[in-house]
Amino acid sequence: MVERKPTVEELLKKAERPSKLAVPYHQFYEGKVQVMPKCAIRTLDDFSIWYTPGVAAACKEIKADPDKSFFLTNRWNYVAVVSDGTRVLGLGNIGPEAGLPVMEGKALLFKYLGGVDAFPLVVRAHDPDDMIKLLEWVEPNFGGVNLEDIEKPKCYYVLEEARKRLQIPVWHDDQQGTATVTYAGLVNAFKLVGKKMKDSKIVLYGAGAANVRTAIVLITAGVPPGNIVMIDTVGPLYRDRPDIEEMKKEDRWKYDLAMKTNKENNKTIEEAFKGADAVVGASKPGPGVIKQEWIKLMNKDPIVFACANPIPEIWPWEAKEAGAKIVATGRSDFPNQVNNSLAFPAIFRGVLDVRAKTVTDEMCIAAGDALAKFAEEKGLREDYILPTMDDWEVYPIEAVAAAEQSIKQGVARRILSREELYERAVNIIRNARESARFLMEKGLISSPPPEEDVLRSYGP
Repeated sequence: MVERKPTVEELLKKAERPSKLAVPYHQFYEGKVQVMPKCAIRTLDDFSIWYTPGVAAACKEIKADPDKSFFLTNRWNYVAVVSDGTRVLGLGNIGPEAGLPVMEGKALLFKYLGGVDAFPLVVRAHDPDDMIKLLEWVEPNFGGVNLEDIEKPKCYYVLEEARKRLQIPVWHDDQQGTATVTYAGLVNAFKLVGKKMKDSKIVLYGAGAANVRTAIVLITAGVPPGNIVMIDTVGPLYRDRPDIEEMKKEDRWKYDLAMKTNKENNKTIEEAFKGADAVVGASKPGPGVIKQEWIKLMNKDPIVFACANPIPEIWPWEAKEAGAKIVATGRSDFPNQVNNSLAFPAIFRGVLDVRAKTVTDEMCIAAGDALAKFAEEKGLREDYILPTMDDWEVYPIEAVAAAEQSIKQGVARRILSREELYERAVNIIRNARESARFLMEKGLISSPPPEEDVLRSYGP
């Protein structure tokens, strides 16, 4: 069956719909998340247990052993969604206040998909050391930290240092979330084309936060560094590139990859694509960023992930015309969406349930393997290499994988069996979804204004 090419007008109309609904719907609800009680309040007398004087007993227990804060309060399930607003979606440096709707949206996904109580925390801490200090100050409140939409190379440093200094999981979704789902998608894509990922040449088009961490995760998973070629705005990274010393000073993470990837020392984009088995685009919106003639230089049955939003680096049908066997994008209206939401709610569900002290790249790989296996068991196809967010059953499975890896690596405060972890994750996630559904059914969450009325106000 030949994939129908939507017209530009159809694509633009579809892309504009969420934006037209967003402002009036945000104003209608005055925000997307709220705090709700989770304990029984039978009569007002119960407040003598939950608050004074009874609460003092819990305080004394935690004073004697601070780790009990993970068991006597909801700290174990609290995650801070932290951003300085310097790299928000495709909007750039728009500041913390303007980034708040995104962080609220992240908190909503955390709760609905993972049962995690996440709180947006936008900050004016522009200096990376100030941001790390802030994280240290607020650490006693939280079981984990999700860094979001922070410019590079600051985001690398903040993640690296915070993971060293804090005794709770610290994660940067633009790095680890993207890398986890990309890794899972590549695992299944390589299975479908009958190739081994560890023996293949992989081009990472774009050398920002997403692809830098993707490279690290792929290397950790066993892909030889020399088989990876990274491309930034100048061209491929290679050891003797004219700006290598400047790169070393300004971005040591990219410099490190320049020194150990690209064993063939490809110096042009054409050389990089020649003989490549897969390309992962995480660069700038297209189309026309990844060119058809480059894909034609790749090996037989090439894999093309064009993940820029809102427009992929190359349209899927153009990649197919150039010979791509499997195509993935970051969009939900095309097959094979590479979506961070498949990773962060489940991975945090798992590491929070064992009260982990950190989150590692090995946990990302374990979760990615669980994602890939779930899709494989449902039946891999060229247009289905990853689960979708509708496959909610994958989240508890992925959570268990991350939790078990936490236990294996010796960073879990709590040891549970696989069965206990799975039952716990299922119950927490189901409770979150059913609570939202119940509130909507009872009218405690009102229905938004009809879409047609909102869209009509924008005119034709």
